[in-house]
Amino acid sequence: MEREERHPLSDAMRARVLEELERIERERNVTVLYACESGSRAWGFASTDSDYDVRFVYVEKPDWFMQVDTPRDVIERPLDDELDVSGWELRKTLGLLRKSNPTLLEWLDSPLVYRQEAEATAQLRALAEAFYSPPAARNHYLSMAKKNFRGYLQGDSVRFKKYFYVLRPLLAVRWIDLGLGRPPMTFADLLSTVDDAQLLDEVATLLVLKRNAGEAAYGPRRPALHAYIQRELEREVPVLPRTHEDAQQLDHYLRDTVKRFA
Repeated sequence: MEREERHPLSDAMRARVLEELERIERERNVTVLYACESGSRAWGFASTDSDYDVRFVYVEKPDWFMQVDTPRDVIERPLDDELDVSGWELRKTLGLLRKSNPTLLEWLDSPLVYRQEAEATAQLRALAEAFYSPPAARNHYLSMAKKNFRGYLQGDSVRFKKYFYVLRPLLAVRWIDLGLGRPPMTFADLLSTVDDAQLLDEVATLLVLKRNAGEAAYGPRRPALHAYIQRELEREVPVLPRTHEDAQQLDHYLRDTVKRFA
């Protein structure tokens, strides 16, 4: 399947997002360093009515940091049912990067990038790689899979999209356990570690159903997928390497980036 089909994004929507990012910069007096699509459109299994989840990293002016009380470090602009835009301030972003926050790491791996300051983003990606913690990422994805499995896949009829909300984190766990590094964001890349033909056929069928139905579409429980999910949830936890990096790297990056975009 072509990239345009897996990650649909019209020129009109891209233009609308860029316009909104520019409006945020003007109104909030900030600089957007990086903006991407997060969610089902970036993962590669958007439905016909999936919304657009725009996420960005921004940098404040120096005076913002010189306050006794910590100012709000998130910008949220839920515009309508189709478009949701929100971002994290750079210091907050780096604090999460130090903890190997998987959500942030996924943003930096998104196949749909709206805009980016090339050098600053390249440095941010390098820091994300340096501070990546396999145990932290594995715990995050396994907890997500367990929660979604218990919450959404226990009935005889389930929403198509909820299967992917369990399969994707489980495939990320598998990726980590195989020692392949940071899990990629896209579902197709994660699925490349699976060589079970029957399972791949099941997933392919479900992908077609998901992409051609609405977000709320239901279908019958799929026993083969349930059996795979339960096996993966019960797999033994391997011993994974831990990361020990000097946080001063993050301090240097923060200072240099604020000065550059002040």
